[in-house]
Amino acid sequence: MRKNNWIYLALIAAAFVLVIALLLPSQDKNNTAEPPAPKQEQQLKQQYKSQDVQTTERLSRMDAEQHLQNMLTALKLADEAEITSYIDKLQSSHQQLHTLIWMNLEDGTSKSYSLEKNKQKPALEKNQQLMSSIKSAKQALRKHKSYESNSMLLGEEKYFVVGQPALDGKHAVVAVMSQHILNDVEEHQRRNLRMIPYPKEGKYNVNSVLPGSLEGIKVKTGHDNQNASHYYENEIVIRFKENLSTDKMEQIKKDIKVDHVHKMGETYVFKSKDKDYEALASYFKKNWDPMYTEPHYLYLTNETSDDKLRSGNIPNDLLFSRYQWNLPITETNKGWSLSRGSDNVTIAVVDTGVDLDHPDLEGQFVEGFNIVNPAEKPYDDVGHGTHVAGIISAKVNNNEGVAGMTWYNKVMPVKVLDSSGSGTTYAVAEGIIWATDHGAKVINMSLGNYADAEFLHDAIKYAYDRDVVLIAATGNDNTERPGYPAAYPEVFAVSATDASMRRADFSNYGDYVDVVAPGASIASTYPGNQYAALSGTSMASPHVAALAGLIRSVNPDLSNEEVMDLMRSSVIDLGDPGYDKYFGYGQIDVYKALEKAGANVKKDSPLQFWPQNLRNKMEDTVKKYVK
Repeated sequence: MRKNNWIYLALIAAAFVLVIALLLPSQDKNNTAEPPAPKQEQQLKQQYKSQDVQTTERLSRMDAEQHLQNMLTALKLADEAEITSYIDKLQSSHQQLHTLIWMNLEDGTSKSYSLEKNKQKPALEKNQQLMSSIKSAKQALRKHKSYESNSMLLGEEKYFVVGQPALDGKHAVVAVMSQHILNDVEEHQRRNLRMIPYPKEGKYNVNSVLPGSLEGIKVKTGHDNQNASHYYENEIVIRFKENLSTDKMEQIKKDIKVDHVHKMGETYVFKSKDKDYEALASYFKKNWDPMYTEPHYLYLTNETSDDKLRSGNIPNDLLFSRYQWNLPITETNKGWSLSRGSDNVTIAVVDTGVDLDHPDLEGQFVEGFNIVNPAEKPYDDVGHGTHVAGIISAKVNNNEGVAGMTWYNKVMPVKVLDSSGSGTTYAVAEGIIWATDHGAKVINMSLGNYADAEFLHDAIKYAYDRDVVLIAATGNDNTERPGYPAAYPEVFAVSATDASMRRADFSNYGDYVDVVAPGASIASTYPGNQYAALSGTSMASPHVAALAGLIRSVNPDLSNEEVMDLMRSSVIDLGDPGYDKYFGYGQIDVYKALEKAGANVKKDSPLQFWPQNLRNKMEDTVKKYVK
């Protein structure tokens, strides 16, 4: 054998040995607790919800202080007209700033600016506790000391008073802050963690059934959600073996008294004015011999920067050091030394929409779409999608709010869930296809149901066949029952861990789980230019979507399956050594994954794909120069 061939084989063998070493699981282990019983599960979920509300309150206070400091700096030399203009603009975009009092400490004058449309204004102005807190704030500020009150329950909302003096001692500002966001987070997490029956039966004529059947089930408690799927009782999803002519379509409309019909590819969704699903299924099977019929299932939520970082890759985002434990524990900021993403790789968030005007998400979006109402932009009327988007790509190192996992990957907002936080099979499937057709390289789906819908699976296959990396949350019902779309073989399934790298008590588990990621009290963006802490596998999934985006930024030649294999092999092993049903392959490690993807050397493919990649490049070169 020629010497060159020996050298070639030796290199391949060396690479193979290194690959084996890289893929060996670590010996780190966390004890795996048995899933809690239903009663204990509810108590644990209550603790998570309370923790989310408490953390959100602290986030809102830090954010308020930052706004006041920024205001004092910006208005240092401003006249009254400029002050009024600045405050009006700030209050119009930050509804939580109920009242601002600008103080001139040199002449002792002050002026109050209140939100005129706030219905609580008259009651607030008469509240003795609030007026006393404002008086105490002014007294502290005249002594050049900052001030912060306890929360006060006024009506149905909480408020607090905060005061900040300027560094030059000439001015100060007092703010009365609404904490309505605490009510929002409380209600959101009661649904997101499945602490209550959700959605309410009767809404949209929704039925609850045992997964894999049409046997009815009454959902009385949050725990019952793990045994239920939901579908629209007067609708059916159907795929025919051949295209329908106009005459045949008119016949169907007449026979079933169609209210409306949607078509996507070869699949239809029919809604009848008077027939339920069973009657519709019987009609179509008897008269039209379809390829398949199934219920129309309902899917629910599961929840310009300075490039110079401080030492240790610590960004200057206000809430990072104190509240974003999820980034260091996944080695995200360490991974930024290898890659910060690329605007050529778009990550679609198929969800409730996003707050397109949030300052910490400014410039982070590409054009999206509103499946629920195509005439409108994909604005978030729930909060879930905005939170997910912030985990992926909130602006980094901009002295504000939170840091996303990726600096430069753009988010494509696709609204498929309505204001209740739920959406149909048709909407989710259409959103997946729309995102695929418009250039998404990664799709995050923090939503799910326990129904295996062929219609949705067709859309998943459509995206997978076009090389999209599909990421989905497993669900928050503490059950081993497979949830969809996470359990489809083409989808990368994500469960949740807490800050101690233990399985979150609400997190679903099973032999379809690929990896775990942080999902307990995750701080991120929230509508109304606010920040909130939420828990759920919905929060874990976008961590993995962001990682997939970073990997594809480093090495765009990798296929979707190669990206998924790389993420499975680049983990922190938890639970039993190797794969287990509670943690999958382990918790994501951003630095390890990017290192394997080739970010640490000047090549565009990871070591384990080197021989294949080299062969492809050689073949391309031969084709180019040898005719």
